[in-house]
Amino acid sequence: MLTFVGLGLYDPRDITLKGLEAVRAADVVYAEFYTSPAGARTIADLEKAYGRHIKLLDRADLEERADAGILSEAKSRNVVLLSGGDAMIATTHVDLRLRAMDMGIETRLIHAPSVATAAAGLSGLQYYKFGKSATVSPPYRGGVISRVPYDTICSNKERGLHTLLYLDIGMRIQYALELLESVEHECGGDILKRSLMVGIARAGSHNPVVKADYMAELKRYEFGDLPHVLIVTGELHFMEHEALRKIAKAPGDRG
Repeated sequence: MLTFVGLGLYDPRDITLKGLEAVRAADVVYAEFYTSPAGARTIADLEKAYGRHIKLLDRADLEERADAGILSEAKSRNVVLLSGGDAMIATTHVDLRLRAMDMGIETRLIHAPSVATAAAGLSGLQYYKFGKSATVSPPYRGGVISRVPYDTICSNKERGLHTLLYLDIGMRIQYALELLESVEHECGGDILKRSLMVGIARAGSHNPVVKADYMAELKRYEFGDLPHVLIVTGELHFMEHEALRKIAKAPGDRG
């Protein structure tokens, strides 16, 4: 059996009781942190908290060597794979689950909190008003910056929807804004400059930072330690306006 266990948002205590039971009952426990930030988690921290030896996997272990590795092992043993947030947010894990099913391996999902819902809760924005999300990645070789996040924002804006932007592992809000601004400059647009945004740092911790402002001001704001995510708002309900002012110290409406 292969069991996917989400670790939740930030530290070892965010795992569910059901997830912890699965970890302690497993024959072997693996973890990966390339699809989701580790937050305040190290393998040593997890091993101490859960009382189990944990093997760290890299991307190739799941995408290139899985058939002869973790999937082969799951044919005859009870294997658990740990990952940040909710395990099935990552398409890599969906692919791994489908491959396991093709090999006749039983699979199980144990869900945990995800930043996809936590970002809405922390900011006070209404979850059903979020459109498609995207990931801001560093420039490709040759300095090419992906337009996908910016195009996603524009598409959501046309429908009045908010955009949740995941940031590449290790990326800070300020750098993400610089990349987005560069794309907008090439496009000759001004959507980002006119949009109220919300930066969130360390969701799930005891001291998360939630700050709403416009791009120029957010670029100067100190969000502190990672992980960071960014929301570009769409049309705001009056209750969302109030929430952003009270929770995220948003400025007054520019009109």
